[in-house]
This record gives sequence, C-alpha cells and structure tokens, in this order.
Amino acid sequence: MEQTCNRCHETLRDEFRYCPACGLPQLVYSAENTGDASGQPDRWDQVIRDTNAVNWRSAARSILPLAIAAGIFCPALASKVGLIGFLLMSATAAWAVALYTRSQRPAWITTRAGARIGLVTGIVASWTAATSSGLSLFAMRFWMHQGSTFDNFWQDAVNQKMVPEWQSVGTDAQNITLLKTMMLSPEGRAFCVLVAIAMLMTMLMIFAVAGGALGASRFARAKRP
Repeated sequence: MEQTCNRCHETLRDEFRYCPACGLPQLVYSAENTGDASGQPDRWDQVIRDTNAVNWRSAARSILPLAIAAGIFCPALASKVGLIGFLLMSATAAWAVALYTRSQRPAWITTRAGARIGLVTGIVASWTAATSSGLSLFAMRFWMHQGSTFDNFWQDAVNQKMVPEWQSVGTDAQNITLLKTMMLSPEGRAFCVLVAIAMLMTMLMIFAVAGGALGASRFARAKRP
C-alpha cells in the first residue's frame, strides 16, 4: 500500500523520515517493536522539529548582521552595476538561511521557511538601505553643501531625458511645460526620490525572498535526512 504524508498527502518512500514537500516528521512504528515503550527507531531519540517553523530568536543572529551589511552595500553596487547588486541581496538571504539551518537539529529547512527568512532579511536590508540613502542625501546637501550638484544633475535629467521622451510620445507643449515645472519643483524632486527609494526597497525584498527560497531548496537537497 502506498505511503503518503498525513498533512499534504505527498507520496513517500520507505526511507523518508520527513515529508519532502511540507517537512512533517513521519513517525515509523514497527510491529516487531510493539513491546518497546518508545516504539520508534533509534534515530528518533532527539527532539523532533517542525521544519516549516522558524526559530526567530536563532534566525535573528544570522539575519541582522548580514541584512544590515547588504542594506548598506547592495544599493551602491546596484546603482553602478545594476543587477549584480540585487543578486548580491539574493546571495545574502541564501547565506542567512544556510547559517540558520546549520544551528538547527535536524539541519534541514523547507522552501517555505527559507522564503520567510529571506523576506525578513529583505525587510531589514531595505529599511537599512532607505535610512542610509536618506541620511547620505541629507548630509551631502546640508552638511557638505553639494545641493547645487544634485540640482544640476536633476535639471539635466529632466531637460535631456524626460522632455525628449514626452515629446516622442506626442505630449503637447503645454503639458510638457507643466510636467517640467512640476518635476523641477522641490516637491517634485522629493517625490521622485521617495519613489526611487520605494522601488529600491521593493526590489531588495523580492530578490531576498527568492534567494531565501532557493537557498533553502538547495540546502534541503543536500541535507535532507
């Protein structure tokens, strides 16, 4: 008779002690050991852990230092070399999953739990990136007096990139003037900066979730009991 998981009904082989889909421990009882008080094989002498659950106190020790470092370095790298900076965020989340899994017994984790660790890593990294970006912009404008550099850069971006794009899609001159005035206003510049930071935070979280899930999946294949 085919053996299936009690939780998700995934088909199991005889040697499986954990469900490959949901991670539920599969207790095996033998009719030959009915007189044994434990009724379990020798390998079940340790505390059984639900591999879908995450011990967040233990995970925080792996997540926080890696996520804070990624939040500082990944945005700067992404602004210069693009996708590589976000791939570094994925690698950071996978690393956090690997460090957390090594501290657990059994040393195995499901993809779902890995994605959750990746999400928390991405949230910490994204807020670190937003805070560091905002503080650096504030310091460069008000403490280092480089506001004119940002203003000139933004004016060139509007006049040389945005205006030609608006003209190419058939926007009339009156609307272009209105859009240009709005974009060059202090409120318009602040809004664009906030949108850029929000997009950066979203991308960091997406790549972190993907990295955590892929890291857990790869680690699970190597370490599955």
